[in-house]
Amino acid sequence: MTPPRSATTVSRDGSEGPAGTLLALAAVVAFSTSPILVLWAAPLRPFEITAGRLLTAAALVWLLGRLNGQPFLPRREDLLRFAGFGLITALHFASYIASLNFTTIAHSLAIVYTAPIFVTLFSATLLKEPIAGRKWLGVLVTVIGIGVLAGFEPRMNGRMLAGDLLALVSAIAFGLYSVAGRSQRARYGLFTYTGAVYGLAGLLTLPAAALTFTPAGYHPRPLLALLGAGLIPLGAGHTLYNAALRRTHATIANLIATQEVTGGVLLGMLLLGQIPQPNEVAGAGMALIGIALVLIERPHS
Repeated sequence: MTPPRSATTVSRDGSEGPAGTLLALAAVVAFSTSPILVLWAAPLRPFEITAGRLLTAAALVWLLGRLNGQPFLPRREDLLRFAGFGLITALHFASYIASLNFTTIAHSLAIVYTAPIFVTLFSATLLKEPIAGRKWLGVLVTVIGIGVLAGFEPRMNGRMLAGDLLALVSAIAFGLYSVAGRSQRARYGLFTYTGAVYGLAGLLTLPAAALTFTPAGYHPRPLLALLGAGLIPLGAGHTLYNAALRRTHATIANLIATQEVTGGVLLGMLLLGQIPQPNEVAGAGMALIGIALVLIERPHS
């Protein structure tokens, strides 16, 4: 991937003002509904939910794109590149879901949200947008905070190791997904880009969904939850996240996105009566401190 040309004035780390941060915060609000909606979508199987929400999100974004006059598909010469973006997106979602069949939710979340490390590395190597050395401390504090929040416990066996490796694949794919979204900001409109990526990712996950088809799950409540999961955390949330990637360094957008876990904990408390544990409160606080360390700019001398 090569950094796009843009007439917009950017800072040394690729940020373009506070708009990207605000968009990422809005994305987190939408992201945070995902655990609740996925829970309500049971007994549909994970791959059915993944394919359904990706294709629902694609339909929403394509509609918005048509209303805004954006093309439905990328240019023919870029179709292969977009197929790669769709594969990365499908790999992120599918690897995370598969990891839950082998390891604990705590292990999976803690590893998937090491993604800011990979985003930072990929931004520097693929987009030539490094962050200041001092901001690495904030990245590491955020990742450690997410581990504490998730209740990471080092209990390891062969099955858990397989699940943890799948979660690591998901984290790496999330890093690539993030820099891919930023790399295309000057080449395609937001709705053309996200609609094509969601749609291709949904098509790529359809075979796994067909293999795990659950006829008993197709009644109103699961289907409404599936529709909501496609429209809110994915259609709205990931599109806002991709909009944020166009306006700020990918590391900043991704660090803020980690607070999906915190938002999910809060919604679980409000809607499901699940009271946060001390580690969840402490971990959320650590993660927020880490994000602040990255966002706070050193005064110019």
